[in-house]
Amino acid sequence: MAVGAFLEPFVVVSLLFGGAWFNRNKEYDFWKGTQGWAGGSTSHKRRDDFGVKRTSTDSSPTWSSGSSSPTLSSDDESPWSLTSRQRNIRFFGYKRTVRTPNTLIFKDRLLSRVLQKFPFLVEAWYWALIYWVYQLGRAFTAVTVVEGTVHVARKHALKLVHLEQRLGIFWEVAFQQWFLERPVLLHWINRVYSFIHIPGTIFFLVALFYLTTSQKRRGMNGGARNDIVPAGPALYEARRRTMAMCNLLAFVVFTAWPCMPPRLLSDPNYNGPDAPEAKSFGFVDSVHSSAGESSVWTTNRFCNQYAAMPSLHFGYSLLVGLTVATLPVNGVRPNSWKRVANGVLGLSYPALIFTAIVATANHFILDAVAGAIVCGIAWNANGLLLNLCVFEDYFLWVVRIHKPVNHTDPETAVELEFHPILLSEEV
Repeated sequence: MAVGAFLEPFVVVSLLFGGAWFNRNKEYDFWKGTQGWAGGSTSHKRRDDFGVKRTSTDSSPTWSSGSSSPTLSSDDESPWSLTSRQRNIRFFGYKRTVRTPNTLIFKDRLLSRVLQKFPFLVEAWYWALIYWVYQLGRAFTAVTVVEGTVHVARKHALKLVHLEQRLGIFWEVAFQQWFLERPVLLHWINRVYSFIHIPGTIFFLVALFYLTTSQKRRGMNGGARNDIVPAGPALYEARRRTMAMCNLLAFVVFTAWPCMPPRLLSDPNYNGPDAPEAKSFGFVDSVHSSAGESSVWTTNRFCNQYAAMPSLHFGYSLLVGLTVATLPVNGVRPNSWKRVANGVLGLSYPALIFTAIVATANHFILDAVAGAIVCGIAWNANGLLLNLCVFEDYFLWVVRIHKPVNHTDPETAVELEFHPILLSEEV
């Protein structure tokens, strides 16, 4: 455990900063400030760099073009517009365009140039923000757990057992028993559960960013175009937002409906009215036993042990697997054996994670089903998080940082002539 307490965070940090180096903008001269498309080249217009001429029916001020920063035309002299941009707020059919600070004027500052050179650092920040906000929420629920919450979580777990029994899918006991009879295989399944979830997710983000964003940037800067996938930055950012939405939905569910994992039903210290039934299943905590392979992320006192429903282990793995399985690949026909092999490869990952979470008695089958539902909702509703770009603009203005352009806001971030390349369809 002492080694793991250092090694596991080191692996995560290495993946994040290694990904930043791997996805660095090689065309950007950090010292001179000259840059390619991703950093705001003067050879390619972007709507956060240049004004867009409005029609007379538009109530927004008219912008002029032809300079490296937003300027005003003669019919609008508001000082605020000198440093503003537009953002769209959309919420279930409601749409409104608002003005926010345009941080382009800070593009030559030190931290802004660092982000232009290493744009994946923004993604590292997003991942850390998503992860730690989620973990702090779990930590709050963990330290505020009272005995009554534990009893409720146990009752909810037993309700899941009863529901699975009625559905004929209560297979967890037999499933784990099969692995318990094969100690070597169980040992590796324990490792899969403990050590693959977080590093595997980060590696996926690094690789997807390279395929959808870094390669497109180098092509736009005049470099050799040898794209493996035709999808652009919009696909990557949608997947990143999907992960954030998964965390949000999962937090709401396990806070409102705490559920005990199967392994805790066998608690020898519990002697309440549900003890005979809870202990009768014989679930074994294979991960956290003396012979197990526990992770520092799941053994600290701030980890909520009663957040089994839904399973984000499975939800995340399904997101990764579906992305890999459906990722468009240049030169591969939809009905070719390579396309089929790609689909099998992608779906094998959630299958492996599903095996791990059930075999180690950390989740019920219905926990995985709930994780899949959360993934599906987040996949289709992740665009709601684009509304937070308004707050991000104000935050970046306060800290005086300009980050690389956000490609998922085509009406305000990227000129129309670049949409076919930058905003390719996701699938």
